[in-house]
Parts: sequence; C-alpha cells; structure tokens
Amino acid sequence: MPGAGEKCRVKSQGELNLLDLIGYDEPPLLLIMSAPSGAGKSTICRRLLNQNKNLVFSVSTTTRSPRVDEVDGQDYHFVEEDVFKKMIRENAFLEWANVHGEYYGTSRQAVIDELKRGKDVMLDIDVQGGKQIKKLYPEAVMVFIAPPSMEELESRLRNRNTETEEEIKKRLENSRGELMELGNYDYLVVNESVEKAVSRLEAIRTAEKTRLERIKRGRPGL
Repeated sequence: MPGAGEKCRVKSQGELNLLDLIGYDEPPLLLIMSAPSGAGKSTICRRLLNQNKNLVFSVSTTTRSPRVDEVDGQDYHFVEEDVFKKMIRENAFLEWANVHGEYYGTSRQAVIDELKRGKDVMLDIDVQGGKQIKKLYPEAVMVFIAPPSMEELESRLRNRNTETEEEIKKRLENSRGELMELGNYDYLVVNESVEKAVSRLEAIRTAEKTRLERIKRGRPGL
C-alpha cells in the first residue's frame, strides 16, 4: 500500500521505463545518400566512412566504365550490361535503376548481412533507388546532398574533366529533376565545404540512432 502522501500510479501501456534503456544496443541504420552528379557526395561519403568504424559502404553494381581513380570492388562492381540484366532476373538487387543511360543496383544480400551484424549501412544511390528502398524499408534515413548553386555544380562538373560537353549538359538537366525530389528526403545537406557537410551528417546519424521511437522498435519488450 502507498504510504502517506504517496499516489498509486499505474504504468500505462506503451509507457517507457527509462531504466529499461540502460545499456541498450543502438539500432543499425540504413543511410541513403543521394545527390546530383558533381555535388561532392563521393568525397563526403569517404570522409564519413573513415571516421566511423561501425559504418560500412554498400558497393553498388554498375554497367558504366570506371573513372581513373575508381577501383573495382571498392567504389563499384563494374559489370557488362548482360551480366547486370541477369542479376535483375535473379532478384539480386534491393533496388536498381537506369541513370544517365547506365544501370546501377544495390546488392540485396550484402545489405541484409551487414544490418544483421549490427552495422550501419550507407547507400550511395540516385533518387529513383532511394524511393524504392524507402518503400521496402521505411526506417531508412534519406539524406540529399545539394550543391550551393547550379553555377557551382556546373563548375565542379567541368573541373573534374571526366565528361564530354554533351554529358555535362545531360547531367545538369538531370540534376534539376533530381532536386525536384527533395520532398521525399528526411534531410538536406548543402555541400558548401566537405568539413561542414560531414559534421552535419555526423549530427544526423547521432540524432537518428538515439531517437526513442527507433530504440523502442529495436526493443519489442519496451
């Protein structure tokens, strides 16, 4: 019986006992990163990976040719179009899309395996693929990396000297369409500098991993 002055309080259904959270394991994140070509996404992703041991990169498969500084199996799995289409038929991809005339896809089994190991998985994919994965995995965190301006984006594309004039025009045209998809994303990070962008992404990752609603989903008994 409660003593004098005490009130009998019944814990309502679904109410959190904060003591239950002591020592909880942080739930793994599926982090979707999208950006127009030339926005600096690859550089930002590499920096973020280097700073986080529990964050792994899902290496996409593509039919496009590798750039000078890209390594097969590290940046992408580079395959011929007939091989990619065979993988589609075998349901090997979590998502796939045709971007700028080339195929890109995310390995289904590789992502599932890393999440089961408790790793945060970062996907570097386009807006089409991002929408596909969000439907399959609503808890995925979607981040759009944008350039400071279209003028800066064009300057970055030209300065990297990897595309023809026709390809640059095509990428700029596609980027305008990609920017129209911003409403489907959870966060916007403007890449004014790599350091600022990475800092903001670290803050997003920390906030998402400590959200009570996400923790409760990872602890069915709460």
